[in-house]
Amino acid sequence: MTELTELLLADSVGLVTPQILRFDDPLPLDCGRTLASYDLIYETYGELNAARSNAVLICHALSGDHHAAGYHSAKDRKPGWWDSCIGPGKPFDTRHFFVVSVNNLGGCKGSTGPTTINPATGQPYGPDFPIVTVKDWVRSQARLADHLGVKQWAAVIGGSLGGMQVLQWSIDYPARIRHALVIAAAPKLSAQNIAFNEVARQAIMSDPDFHAGHYYAHDVIPRRGLMLARMLGHITYLSDDLMRAKFGRELREGKLNFGFDVEFQVESYLRYQGRAFVERFDANTYLLMTKALDYFDPASDYGHDLSAALQGVTASFLVVAFTGDWRFAPARSREIVRALLDGDKDVSYAEIEANEGHDAFLMPIPRYMEVLDAFMRRVAAEGGL
Repeated sequence: MTELTELLLADSVGLVTPQILRFDDPLPLDCGRTLASYDLIYETYGELNAARSNAVLICHALSGDHHAAGYHSAKDRKPGWWDSCIGPGKPFDTRHFFVVSVNNLGGCKGSTGPTTINPATGQPYGPDFPIVTVKDWVRSQARLADHLGVKQWAAVIGGSLGGMQVLQWSIDYPARIRHALVIAAAPKLSAQNIAFNEVARQAIMSDPDFHAGHYYAHDVIPRRGLMLARMLGHITYLSDDLMRAKFGRELREGKLNFGFDVEFQVESYLRYQGRAFVERFDANTYLLMTKALDYFDPASDYGHDLSAALQGVTASFLVVAFTGDWRFAPARSREIVRALLDGDKDVSYAEIEANEGHDAFLMPIPRYMEVLDAFMRRVAAEGGL
């Protein structure tokens, strides 16, 4: 092990091993179907205290997974996707909290999803895997909490689609969540956001290698379609200011070639991001995750009144937005804050100056880290942790 590797491991939760939990109790889904059995893969960081009162749940976004912090081996090039926030001395401090991160149902990183073998057919589920919703995820996460012996989370935390899960947790299981951190999220998608997701899905489904979702049987991947979907999505995750500062109109070779191959640096960057994504994510899972985003609308069960939907919540909230995030703009976060205030709920709001776009929630922006740290110190103090 090199000195650099030792330093990297020392600045994180270190080496972690995912765990897979099998559930044999049927899980009814919002779509009307039932999963007779399923697996959830998850990681934990820190130790659960004797009172089981220091557990924190991390909910991932569209392309995230259970590997939120640390390293799976000393050879890993990168740590988990939220390593900047999870670990000793970090906002989600593992000296005080037992942090749980789970890959959602329908995922492609170990939880039951389209790539899993369907016991009824002996073949991968593929497009036959049922469409799952944020509510379904929260129900499955509650079962995981039961297995861990966690009756109440000290906090449930998530950004983007993860923040939507936090909202659903606070509505569906108010007694099981003391604090809620909703970051760069929205109470429902705008028509524009649904449109972006539909274009991404069409890019995948129109790929000749998609085979109506049964591409596993053909030993191919809808590579071009998934790459285009990721390129489109990635554009929406960044701000215009960030792209201008990072790429401007710089030419890859310093001159115009008067063709349709890569000429601008931003084109090269997007193609690289698209190709890399194809190697680590499943196309059917991408379709499922975008549909879960589209369907999320907790107010629809309460006459489309968000204040009414949040009337029964008991958690104290921190809502965080970023000025450069145009995909989930601060105005959408303020909708959540206003609805909570309508019910006299305990809510704090932070709007972080940042030009990184929607992806800002993943980055160690100093002011952002300070806000998270201050709120989590309150969580720890109120819980006697």
